[in-house]
Amino acid sequence: MTGLSRWWRHAWSDESDARRALPPAELTRLHQRVAASEARHGGEIRVVVEAALPWSYLWKRLRARDRAIMLFGKLRVWDTERNNGVLIYLLLADHAIEIVADRGLSRHVGPEHWQAVVRSLGEHLRRGDFEGGLSEAVDAVDAMLVQHFARDAGEADTNELPDRPLVG
Repeated sequence: MTGLSRWWRHAWSDESDARRALPPAELTRLHQRVAASEARHGGEIRVVVEAALPWSYLWKRLRARDRAIMLFGKLRVWDTERNNGVLIYLLLADHAIEIVADRGLSRHVGPEHWQAVVRSLGEHLRRGDFEGGLSEAVDAVDAMLVQHFARDAGEADTNELPDRPLVG
């Protein structure tokens, strides 16, 4: 990907592109799916869909992974009580997908699992099925969180982060 073509893709991408990819009804269903998932385990899932990188990222030639890691911190996904937050990040202008898992979950789940989730999500996105792909990704994260951080019977559901996907 050349620098100039990347600049143009990001210049012509805006929040309306992200909102077209995930209309309000689909966002609501994803929100409900994340909330239902978090009722089953002690982890936190954040979904972020951005149309383009900020200009400062382009200027520094940073990639989607850099942005995902920054958002992981900025949105406090790293700051959950059990260190088991997960960020699912899409950058539409670069057709990039990143999953960032906190250290509590990373002790149990290797990168090959996340790569498989990214591949599957990418297949859905190539077909234009954003909701289906993100739903499947949330389900894959849910399965790992239930396996390693299942909520005990009677344990209160402490929702540490917003469940609604962030789109911009």
